Amino acid sequence: MAEFFNALTLFLQTAVQMGTHILFAVLGGIMCEKIGNMNLGIEGMMLLGASVGFSAALASANPFTAVLAAGLAGTMGALIYGIITITLRGNQVVTGLILTIFGTGVSGFLGKNLSGKALPDPVLRAFAPVSVPLLHRIPLAGRIFFEQSPYVLAGMILAVVLYIYFQYTRTGLNARAVGENPAVADAAGIPVILYKYAHVTLGGFCCGVGGAYLSLVFVPRWQENITAGAGWIAVALIIFSTWNPLRAVFAAYLFGALRGVGFKFQNIDLSIFGKRIVFYPQLLDMLPYFATIVVLLIITRRRKKEYQAPAGLGAPYFREER
Repeated sequence: MAEFFNALTLFLQTAVQMGTHILFAVLGGIMCEKIGNMNLGIEGMMLLGASVGFSAALASANPFTAVLAAGLAGTMGALIYGIITITLRGNQVVTGLILTIFGTGVSGFLGKNLSGKALPDPVLRAFAPVSVPLLHRIPLAGRIFFEQSPYVLAGMILAVVLYIYFQYTRTGLNARAVGENPAVADAAGIPVILYKYAHVTLGGFCCGVGGAYLSLVFVPRWQENITAGAGWIAVALIIFSTWNPLRAVFAAYLFGALRGVGFKFQNIDLSIFGKRIVFYPQLLDMLPYFATIVVLLIITRRRKKEYQAPAGLGAPYFREER
């Protein structure tokens, strides 16, 4: 029994680790979509953060500088998106796709000189797992959530902070009003354009930091296309989480658990009633993506207001037409 308990705890610890970069990306996407802007460039911003963060870590050997550089890289990508969609009123879907292509190209260019290089020891030590006093003693949950890298803990804290921000602060409620009906919010004296730029860029910062988690903590080395489509999964999980930061934690870690199942059972060869059963890695890799599709189908059938997207999502705002 003790062996099973330890194995389960280790598996769930790994699931949390495998879902952390998704969590940052989903939270960044929620910040953007709460104010009515649909940014499909999450993948590009994550790749920008991963490549720039890794480059900064090699150059400075400072973990704070690396994370800050990664976040600023994501912010710059989001700023480009914001200028085109908010100021120039460009199509949000097309701009997001272009941002993904742009981020993929830039990360590929930077990555040519990053392959095979090891991170400095100060960076590795800074992101090593730590035990949170008292909390790590909680049965099961303590080891799963509170014996992790500070990066993982930061993701959970960010989710709680964003939930409180959107639910209980005046600024957060104003942001939600902008996402629901920017014309009414503008008439009420809320600076709509300022709110849009602030949340889009901060969302980009979160996406960049999420990408850097892969290259600085989880891998930790540079690999071409290191996100492996995580940004697109984040776009789907924003809907899965119904734009709720706390549900985003569950969604991200569930995806991490499904990915963990793939790693756990690949190359296992079983024999049942004389029949040989092989778990092919390719099929197991499909599991989290297939589960995401199923969940989206279920979520979209719900009609409750709390499960619906912000009413102004994807619609450009023209103050002159108010």
